[in-house]
Amino acid sequence: MSFASPHPDVDIPEVPVHRFLFGTFEDGHLDKPALIDDPTSSIVTYRRLLDEIEAVAGALAGRGLGSGDVVAIHAPNSPSFAVVLHGVLRAGGTATTINVLYTAGDIAAQLRDASAKFLVTVDALLPQARSAAHLVGMAVERVIVLDGAPGHPSLRELLDQRLSAPDVVIDPRTHTAVLPYSSGTTGRPKGVMLTHHNLVANVCQIAKPTGIRDSDRILAVLPFFHIYGLTALLNAALYHRATLVTMPRFDLADFLGAIERHRCTYLLIAPPVALALAKDPSVDLHDLSSVHTICSGAAPLDGALAQAVATRLACRVYQGYGMSELSPVSHTVGVDEDAPADSVGRPVANTVNKIVDPETGIEVALPENGRSAPGELWVKGPNVMAGYLGNEAETRATIDAEGFLHTGDIAVVDSDSTIYIVDRLKELIKYKGYQVPPAELEAVLLGHPMITDAAVIGVPTEAGEVPKAFVVRGHGAELSEDAVMSFVADRVSPHKKVRQVEFIEAIPKSAAGKILRKDLRALHRG
Repeated sequence: MSFASPHPDVDIPEVPVHRFLFGTFEDGHLDKPALIDDPTSSIVTYRRLLDEIEAVAGALAGRGLGSGDVVAIHAPNSPSFAVVLHGVLRAGGTATTINVLYTAGDIAAQLRDASAKFLVTVDALLPQARSAAHLVGMAVERVIVLDGAPGHPSLRELLDQRLSAPDVVIDPRTHTAVLPYSSGTTGRPKGVMLTHHNLVANVCQIAKPTGIRDSDRILAVLPFFHIYGLTALLNAALYHRATLVTMPRFDLADFLGAIERHRCTYLLIAPPVALALAKDPSVDLHDLSSVHTICSGAAPLDGALAQAVATRLACRVYQGYGMSELSPVSHTVGVDEDAPADSVGRPVANTVNKIVDPETGIEVALPENGRSAPGELWVKGPNVMAGYLGNEAETRATIDAEGFLHTGDIAVVDSDSTIYIVDRLKELIKYKGYQVPPAELEAVLLGHPMITDAAVIGVPTEAGEVPKAFVVRGHGAELSEDAVMSFVADRVSPHKKVRQVEFIEAIPKSAAGKILRKDLRALHRG
C-alpha cells in the first residue's frame, strides 16, 4: 500500500526560482555575506549577488540567450558559479551543469545532447572545454571563462556591460530550470529536466527538516554541478539567508582549515569525507567546535561511521536520500527527529511512497511494528522530474502512469515511515557520490584486444562503492590487473576508473544473455 509523508504538506509558491529565492528580503539580510570564497576570502553580500545576477542575465540576453536556451556551466564551486547559474535562470535560460572531471569527449556529448548555446568554464579547465566546444562547433565567443582567458569573454566583461535583465514570462510548472545529467537506473547519462517548480518545491520540502538558520555558515565543498550541491546546499542556504563558504575542490587539510577559519557551523558531505572525519589524525589538529550539524548524502552512509563522526565532533550527524530525478531530496531526518543512524529518514512533505516487490509487483504493506519486507522504493510528489530530455521511452520506464518514480533502490520501511536503503536493483555504481554506469566501462574493456569478455559491478568499501571489473582474458593472453586498470584510466574520466580487477573463466549470464551481476557480487564476497 502507498503511504504519505508523515509531515504536514508545505505551501509551494507558483513562482520562478529567482523570485522564490530573492523576491523579498528582511532588514539586514541584503548586507550580510551570501558567499565567501575560501581560497581568496573575497565576500559577496546578498546585495551584490542580486546586482550581479541581474547583470549576467542582461549580458547573456544581449549576446543572444533566449527563453529556454541552454547554458552549460563547467566550473568548480565559487561565488561566480552562483552568480552565473542564477543569472541564466533570471534570463529565462536553462542551466546544464557539467562535472569538472569530464574529458573533452564527455563535455562535448553533454553540450550536443543539451543543445547548449553557451559554455561557461574557468581557465584551469579551458583546454578540455575549448576542445569540447570545437567538437560541437560552438563559436569561441560563446565560451565564457569566468576568471578570464585571451580570446574569451570573462565574467567581469559581462558585469561591466551593465545591461538590464530581460522581461521574461516563466511558467514554473513547464519551464526547465536546470538540466543535470544522470544515468538513472542504468545506461548512459540522460538530461534530467527539472522545472522551476521542481526546484522551488524541493527547497520548501527540506526547509524545516534541515534546520538551517540565517546565522549558519555552511561549507560548500560538495560540487554545485551535482544536483545535491545545487539544491540542498546552494539554493537551500540562499533561501535561509545563511552564508556559504565555497571551496573549489576537496582537500582534507584545506577543508579542516576552512571550518576553523570561517567558524563553519553546518557541513554537507559525502561518505568519503565522513570516513576522514572519523579516522584521520589531522582532525584533532583543528578546532571544529563551531560545527553543530553534518548532513551526508549522494551515497549510503554506514550507521556506525555516522555515529563515529558524531562522537568525535560532538555534533548531530544525519543522512538523506534522493536522486537527480527527485530534485534531488526525497527522504531526510528532521532536525527534531531521533532516527536510527542507518536510516535515510522519512519521506519529505508533499510526497507519497510505495515499496513494491520487484518480482511480483505487489506493494509491501507498512508494518505495525518492526521493519517491512524489502521492495523497490517508488516516490510521487512535486519534486519528481518532468522527464528525460528527448527520451520518452526512458521517461515512461522510470515514471509510471500514476506519477510514481521508480528509484531502482531496494528499501524497507518501519512503522514510523522511516526508510532504510538495503540494496540496489539498478546497476548504477555510486563512487564518491558520482554515477558510474557499468555498461560504459564494459564497453571500454571490450575494446582491449586481449579481453574477450568483461563485466563491472560496484563493490562496497567503508565509504561507499568502487567499480570492480571481472575480466575474461583471451587464450594465452598475459594481462595483469594493473594493465587493465591503466587501459581504462586512459579512456575515462577520473571518477570512472576501475579500482579492482578479478580474472575469471567466464562471465555469468542468463539464457537471454543478460549479465548476472548478483552472481558476480556473490563471487566477490566469496
